[in-house]
Order: sequence, then C-alpha cells, then structure tokens
Amino acid sequence: MKFIKWSIAVVVSLFILLIAYLTLIFDLNDFKPQIIDAVKQQTGRDFSIEQDLSWTFFPSIGIALGDIKLANPKGFKHPEMLSVKGVVAEVALMPLLSKEVEVSQLNLDGLTLNLDSYSDGRSSFDGLTSSEPTKVQTQTDTASSVDGSVQLSSLNVGGVAITNTQINLFDEATGQTQTFTLEELLLGEFSLDKLATFSYKFSANLPDLTVLSEGEGKIKVASSLKQISINDFIINNQLNGQAIPNQQLTNSLKLTVEVNTETQQLVTKIDDLAVEDIKASGEVKVSYGNKIPAIVASMNFGDINLDKWIPKSAETADKPATEKTKSPEQEPDLSALKTIDLNLALTAKSINVDKIKTTNWDMVLTIKNGILDLNKLSANLYQGQLMTKAKLDGRQKVASYSFNTDISGIQVRPLLIDVAEVDLLAGKTKFSVSGSGKSLITDNIKRNLLAKGQFEVADGALYGVNIPQMIRDAQAKLSGDLNAASSGEKKTDFTSLTGSFTMAKGEVNNPDLAMASPLLRLGGKGGVNIITEAIDYKLTTTLVGSLEGQGGSGKDALKGVDIPFAITGSMSEPKFALDTAALFDAKLKQETDKAKDKLKDKLFKNLGGF
Repeated sequence: MKFIKWSIAVVVSLFILLIAYLTLIFDLNDFKPQIIDAVKQQTGRDFSIEQDLSWTFFPSIGIALGDIKLANPKGFKHPEMLSVKGVVAEVALMPLLSKEVEVSQLNLDGLTLNLDSYSDGRSSFDGLTSSEPTKVQTQTDTASSVDGSVQLSSLNVGGVAITNTQINLFDEATGQTQTFTLEELLLGEFSLDKLATFSYKFSANLPDLTVLSEGEGKIKVASSLKQISINDFIINNQLNGQAIPNQQLTNSLKLTVEVNTETQQLVTKIDDLAVEDIKASGEVKVSYGNKIPAIVASMNFGDINLDKWIPKSAETADKPATEKTKSPEQEPDLSALKTIDLNLALTAKSINVDKIKTTNWDMVLTIKNGILDLNKLSANLYQGQLMTKAKLDGRQKVASYSFNTDISGIQVRPLLIDVAEVDLLAGKTKFSVSGSGKSLITDNIKRNLLAKGQFEVADGALYGVNIPQMIRDAQAKLSGDLNAASSGEKKTDFTSLTGSFTMAKGEVNNPDLAMASPLLRLGGKGGVNIITEAIDYKLTTTLVGSLEGQGGSGKDALKGVDIPFAITGSMSEPKFALDTAALFDAKLKQETDKAKDKLKDKLFKNLGGF
C-alpha cells in the first residue's frame, strides 16, 4: 500500500514539476517574434499573433494561441487574407511519459479566408509560393529524420473540431463575392486501420443560389496510407434560388467511397440518391493520376417526372414586350468538353415531360478530347421504340454535330398531339433519319441541318380532311348540284403512307409521297419550310373503289380521273383543297376522249367495219 501511495506521489510531483517548468522557465512567447518574422520573410505580408501563446494542462497538455492574422497584398478588397480566432492542440500526457506522441484533441475556431482575384492577374496567393530551390536533404539528415520520426502505425488522434470557418471568394471581373461557411467539421477518435466517426455542417451563399449541406459517416485510413475508406456517408442538401424550379430543391445521398493512393483511383458507390421524388443508385470510378481525370460512371434511375423542373410558359406569357426582347443568340462555349474524360451508362424506368411519356431508357455516352459521343440511346414511347446515336464536336468555336435515328411501331397521332399540339396524322410509324450540321444557334440549326430519311405509316388516317367527301362534293357539282355541301368527320383513312425526304437550307423536300386505301390512291410531292412552318404539297388523287357505301350514290363519275389535290397552310393549321378547275378540265378531256371513241366506233360501223 505504501508503494502505491509513493508511486502516486511521485507521478503527481513530476506532473507539478513539469507544469512549473513549462510555465515558469519555458516561455512559449519567447518564440512568437521568431515565428512572426519567419512568416513575414517568406510571404512579404504582415503577420500577427495578438494573443499570447499559452499552455493547457487539463484534461491534456497542449498549446493554445489565437487572433492570428495574415494580410492580403496592399490595395485588395479584403485587408486580411487569413484570420483565426483560436487554435488549441492538445497532446495526451501519459503517452508522452512513454516517449509516444498522441494528439488528444485539435481545435480550430473562427478561421476566415478571404481570396481576392483581379482581372490583371493579381490574387491573394501572390508571393506565397517560394521560387527558391528546395534544399537537398543529405543522407545524414534523412537518417536522423527517420530515426526521430513518429511511426505512423502509432498515430492516434483523440478528436478534431473545426468550427466557424468561412471562405470568401471575391472576383473583380463580376464584382461579386461568393461565401462558403463550414459551421463545423468534427472527427471522433481516430486511429489507423480503425473506423472513426465524422460529421459536418456547411453553407454557401452564391449570387443566385444558397446551399445548406450536412452529413455524417465513418472514415478509415490504412496504416500504409494507401487506402482510405468512407462508409455509411449520408449527405442532406437544400438549395434555394431563383434559377431553381420552384426556387427550392432538396436532395439526399448515401454512399461509400474507396480511395487507393497507390493506383490513384477513387471508387464511389451510390447506394441511394434522392432528388425530390427522383430515386437513383450507381457507381462512379475516377482515375485521377492523369492530367485529365478519367471518370467511368453508371447510374440507374427509377421514375423521373420533369414537369416540376421546367418553368411554366404561362408565367412569362404576359410579360411586356420590352422584357421579351432578347440579345442576339451566341454560340455556346463548349471548350470545357476538352477537360472532361467521361464514360457514362444510364438507365431510367421512365421519364415523363409534360404529356410525353417514355419508358425503359438506356443510354451510353462518352466525352473525350472535346467530343461528346452518344453511342446509344433507346427508349419505349407510344407503343413503339426510339433508337438514336449522335455526336457533338466541340473542339472548334462553332460546334458541329451528326445523328442517326430510327423509330418503329410508334403511334404517331398521340405523339404529335403531345409534342407539337398538331392533330394531323395517325397510324403505326416506321421512321429513319440521319443528318449533320454546324452551329448550335437555333436559327442556324434550321438553316444548316442536312438530313435525309424515309417514313412509313400503316393503318392510319389524315385528320383535318375527308378526301372521299371532297370527291363526292365535286362529283355532285359535275352532275349539276351546285349546292352540294361537305358533311361528316374530317378524316381520311388509309392502309399505308410512305415516302422519303431530304432536308437542306431549312426546307424539307418529299418527292415521292404515296398513300393507298381500298377507295383511292394519292401521290405526288411537296415539302415543309421548317423556318416558316409553311406547307406546300401538289398531289394527285385517283378513285380505285366505289364511293357507294362511303356516303355516295349511283355511278362514280370521277372514277379513274386524276384529281389534283393540294395541301397548304402551316403545320399547326394545314389547308386541304381540290383543284376544281383542273378537275373539270380533266373530266372534260375524259368525256371528249369518250365522245371521240364513240364517233370512231360509229364511223367504223357505218363503213362496214373498214
């Protein structure tokens, strides 16, 4: 018992002697002028430590300092580049007695970093990087350094607390300051090869956006320092700003991260991503050893409804004309594509935009050396399938592009109504088109696009026109009934509608339109100006069946007669018409030819067959 008492007394005495030595004999502030002068000499900036350096002894031994300030270059918006209210580094006492260094706690509070940049190239970092050559360490120095260093296998940090940190980024070119605030970053007890808990709270104030973010997880660093793992990392974000649909966006993320410093690769597995009501999972691999990091990502989405992400047109419909005036459209700057090396595979259960409903999306996309290559994009829509490939070359100031698209089995009527609010055509569609162009300005796309393709619509109908009824009206007028009036639904059924087309200088040319039904045949050529949306078709219709049972009666006077037919107007309001004058000329010619034939037959008979 006496031995225990004496042992405790000795330890307490040593502790008191240590405190006395550190406080009475070893004055930390003797080093403060040297530290200040060294920083000034290296940076050329004013540096100050306002508070005296002091020891802390409970619960651990440590050093505390505060009111640290490092100035910005003279004339900058923010006089100080860096300021810190307080720093405390605590070292566990008992390991020190065993000649082991163990950081008990590291606290940093009130760090403010002001980074200013100017259009003439000046920035807050001027003068902070030394141009002097690095001193070559001798073999003796190296050996002594290694011998005296703390082994990383014994690294143990009781905890880290970084609080009230703020970063201000000022850009003279825009005159705006972006503010990032780290309210707290907490790290629990940390040792190599063991999981340690961490958490953070972060906010940012940007010119048109505010961000609130908080998260927590577990981190493990291997004793070799070659692997870093972050497990059960949960992040919750909230964004607010005028540029965001509905001015607010919330999202959450659960993921794991693996970093291999030897292979210089980072792998992130996204277990759960939620952006409002959009859910997703996936994986992202980053090889960061190259000049441009190589990213390979795969994402799997559920149902996506984009309606809430698209601004309502009604909100801008009543704006004054002065607000609608726009500056001339500029070519988008795609130079950023040169800094991206991305391979992305994406799937989605469904994507809905306004009234357009699509399912089973499958996309493969690559970006490298300034070229975006859409290797594959497939989706099911309107009882059919869409397949497309495309390429965008952003290496030049004016971008160029090419594409190849195939559509099969799509019901075209609901698609046209939902996409363009045009009720013109119905049927099951087979469509293919390939094209290329230059410039991404809207008007230039219409003018510069070169394309060709073909289409086929089966078991469909033309809406807005009843060609049989128009023929019946014409036939009635030929019979002397000038009061004949159209009635019934404006719709023309057909069994097939086919054709090919080319596109150049904003005009679509269709030279071989052909429509067939049990009652009639229609063929001809025409086109559409996509800039003005004007339609101009010259067609010919021929009756091959009887109008009887189709609302007609008696003998079909126009059967076999080529009936001129025209489609004009616009895509939104097409106009259909028979060329009545040409029709009468054709009918007159037919009757004249018949009369000639009868006269020939009669003369031939009167001449006894000679």
